[in-house]
Amino acid sequence: MFNLLTTLVDNNRIYGKQGKLASYIPSLLEADPEHLGICIVELNSGREFHAGDCDTKFTIQSISKVVSLILALSDNGRENVFKKVNVEPTGMGFNSIINLEVRNKKIPYNPMINAGAIVTTSLIYGQSKEEKFERIIEFLRRATNNQNISINEEVYECEKITGDRNRSLAYFMKSNKVLEGNVEEILDLYFRQCSIEVTARDLARFGAVLANDGLAPWNGQRLMSRDVCRIAKTIMVTCGMYDASGEFAVKVGIPAKSGVGGGILATVPRSYGIGIYGPSLDKKGNSIAGLRLIKDLSDELDLSIF
Repeated sequence: MFNLLTTLVDNNRIYGKQGKLASYIPSLLEADPEHLGICIVELNSGREFHAGDCDTKFTIQSISKVVSLILALSDNGRENVFKKVNVEPTGMGFNSIINLEVRNKKIPYNPMINAGAIVTTSLIYGQSKEEKFERIIEFLRRATNNQNISINEEVYECEKITGDRNRSLAYFMKSNKVLEGNVEEILDLYFRQCSIEVTARDLARFGAVLANDGLAPWNGQRLMSRDVCRIAKTIMVTCGMYDASGEFAVKVGIPAKSGVGGGILATVPRSYGIGIYGPSLDKKGNSIAGLRLIKDLSDELDLSIF
């Protein structure tokens, strides 16, 4: 497995030159576009296989939407969550306002676009935004078996300064009574969760928890119910790769979620957790080299669940 991963990383690293770093958050421009790394956690053996820049830190960005969905479902139940956000794919961008405006029912299409994630973040229980954020980061620490995970303060400050589109989405939903609570506090929590730093190894371990129906493979601790885990994986399949989710399902065929920090979280039920890092993005906001890497991996190991 080590040799296979090394070969796949070496073969696909060059594609980073064909993409661009995310520019709307200035701190993300500091990444090396030719970085590429992968880690795989094998459920049966518990072994971790890795290659390339798998321990390079980057901010989790939209991959945090999986966490906010899991916590919102665990706190409120599926019926209450899906009164506020739908589960349908969208053919538009992850930060589209049109998606909200044209719907008869003004709720977001799904929890994996920005509007939907702002809603699920607002549903996380806690007496204060600090308590809510502590729950988010503690969940991630347990799901990655890494107690050192923390926030990148520089990126967080950039998120706040450049987050006007997200403010527009949030206040539009507030005006339509979709979003409840203090909008600025909800947005601050959302910016914080997007600014948490992880590595491809961390994402692979998180993917292994999802592959294991919500149980941490290293200690058997249940981190989410089997039902919540199933819902999260299903929505990752249909909506996790922005408006390229259908193409990803055809070419790769496994639940996955990307982020503009360059990360890809993927999971193969009952088999593998996969984490990838490649900060250079394609036009839809997905890691351009990472997508090629995970497609090659899926072809080599016949990973598709379909």
